[in-house]
Amino acid sequence: MEYEIGADESVSKAVVRAVSAIEGLEPRSLRPLSDVLDPDALDALFEARSDGRPRIGGQILFVYSNCVVTIDNGEYLTLDPLDTAWYDRQERKSSHRHPE
Repeated sequence: MEYEIGADESVSKAVVRAVSAIEGLEPRSLRPLSDVLDPDALDALFEARSDGRPRIGGQILFVYSNCVVTIDNGEYLTLDPLDTAWYDRQERKSSHRHPE
């Protein structure tokens, strides 16, 4: 699932909303995001600089609930089911190996 983070939406709230939507659960029934990482620090990674200029670039990947969450540039997040994401990574690793 891909999710575009709204201009007035914090990254941490977008993560909780997107994960709750993909899992079909109410946001309050999910494990607190703060059990996984500091939501304020996550938001700060993608906030505008102190002089108001936007931060450009950046990506973070972490596991929350049953999803692998990838945030790109503070604008988009992608959710992959944990089992599928792990399988895809293993496939990519094995395709990069060279036979001896």
